[in-house]
Amino acid sequence: MALATMLAALASGALIGLVLGLVGGGGSILAVPLLVYGVGVGSPHAAIGTAAVAVTLNALASLVGHARAGRVKWRCAGVFALSGTLGAALGAELGKAVDGTRLLALFGLLMIGVGLSLLHPRRKADAPDVRLTRDSAATLLPRLLPLGLLVGLAAGFFGIGGGFLIVPGLILATAMPLSNAIGTSLVVVSALGLTTAASYAASGLVNWPVTSLMVVGGLFGTGAGIALGQVLSRRKALLERGFAAVVIAVGLYVTVAAV
Repeated sequence: MALATMLAALASGALIGLVLGLVGGGGSILAVPLLVYGVGVGSPHAAIGTAAVAVTLNALASLVGHARAGRVKWRCAGVFALSGTLGAALGAELGKAVDGTRLLALFGLLMIGVGLSLLHPRRKADAPDVRLTRDSAATLLPRLLPLGLLVGLAAGFFGIGGGFLIVPGLILATAMPLSNAIGTSLVVVSALGLTTAASYAASGLVNWPVTSLMVVGGLFGTGAGIALGQVLSRRKALLERGFAAVVIAVGLYVTVAAV
């Protein structure tokens, strides 16, 4: 692997980690365009497969801290992840069947939509606590299962973590607090990412050396992002709007370049 490619992979991972540390999510949406246009991964499908592995590892690392803090609703996560895994498996197969250039164009449109959604503040939940029990199952399961399937389809098709979809989906289905939704979403992101990564890896569409470098870069970037985020905590809303603008701009570029 050329030195320039190694440095680009490290820098891409660091940038994604920095975004995750600063705004608490959304960094994975940048992985595919960074791999294609920054690192130089020639195949969009290989970029998606590589991104899926990196997203899974980053989500698992972040999950540890949230689990220790007791912010994970494991039963809700299990149901959402079970349904989402099926959707991710189907979505990955559909994504591999689509022409690479067309897939990039669709990914660009997705980025524009995600960026626009990030400009709207997240709705705060009213319920202080949520538990999936025999009594609440009749209410929660009909909401969790279809939402998990739809989110899984998108995550598998585009090779993304889907946290920006999972968090509002969990809040919509259960009215759990935002802090719990973020922690719980990491279980689902890990499950969906693993499913997508396994599908692409089985087809030989994962660049393992690049993945390793991105993960290493991501560790440093996340640490720097968390530290910087504490310093800029009073300007988090401005940071989130700035990130949304970047996502929209990159989405426009990817869409135009792929057409």
